[in-house]
Amino acid sequence: MRAIGFEEFGGPEVLHEIDYPDPEPRSDEVRIRVEAATVNSGDTYMRKGQVGSLGHRPPWVPGMEAAGVVERVGPVAAQRFAVGDPVTAFVIPTDPRGGAYGELAVTSASRVIEVPRGATVAEAATLPMNGITAQLLLDAMDLRPRSIVAVIGAAGAVGGYVVQLAHTSGHTVIADAGESDQELLAGLGADFLVPRGAGVLDAIRLVADGDVDGVALAAAPWLNAASIVHSGGVVATAVGIAESAQLSSARRRGVRIVPVRVDLEPDPAAILERLRDLTQAGALRLRVAAELPARDASEAHRRLEAGGLRGRQVLRF
Repeated sequence: MRAIGFEEFGGPEVLHEIDYPDPEPRSDEVRIRVEAATVNSGDTYMRKGQVGSLGHRPPWVPGMEAAGVVERVGPVAAQRFAVGDPVTAFVIPTDPRGGAYGELAVTSASRVIEVPRGATVAEAATLPMNGITAQLLLDAMDLRPRSIVAVIGAAGAVGGYVVQLAHTSGHTVIADAGESDQELLAGLGADFLVPRGAGVLDAIRLVADGDVDGVALAAAPWLNAASIVHSGGVVATAVGIAESAQLSSARRRGVRIVPVRVDLEPDPAAILERLRDLTQAGALRLRVAAELPARDASEAHRRLEAGGLRGRQVLRF
């Protein structure tokens, strides 16, 4: 198959078209003929050699989200999917069979859902990994009904889903926003907007009139987010924590810091089905920043690392 891969770690320029063996699905897997694959930060980490679990020899094929049509299905996976089904899926790019940046991709049936009704294939590709991550952040906070939750990195792909899911769950949402993102985030369901940047934590506490019940960190791992969460609350992070001082602060305040990783979720099928249903009901907006031919993957990586994108770029095969 034609794929986008690399043989050495480095900048975006190492990405190029390659011939790669067709991946064979196992009994509980489906093989997807890929029409669209998203470009995520994890793809750039893999390209730069910052993924410790990348154990097989090059070439490597990145990509964590793919949408297209089921082309082959294993006997166990056939209980849920059939050849010809339009689907979107979360793919493990460290698998020696390759990630989503190829004409074919394999993944467990538990990481696959039907393309939501009314969504384009490019839009559908943006849902699985980012949506699961957002739901895991909310689940990690274990919020009581009508809680106050702050979202850092709210305008990004993951943060935007957190805002929407928290709003749909009936929570009060405080979101950080640049001036150009205010209309977007209000439309996604943020109840209060605060300026992003150095003073964001003080601004959140001012709006909340005290500490919040939880913080979802989709950006800015250096922030001492625990400092604005009441005792017993949670900072859920998809980006880690940059300084050990923050962990000490959390312990002193009785605040838990819970990292989430979508690739460690053993069976995300129920989450994916909920995300699909919410999308079909109009409660989740799928955001595509741009669509590019797969051969332009290097340019897509450059744009992502330059920052400022709203939604995901999608490579078309």
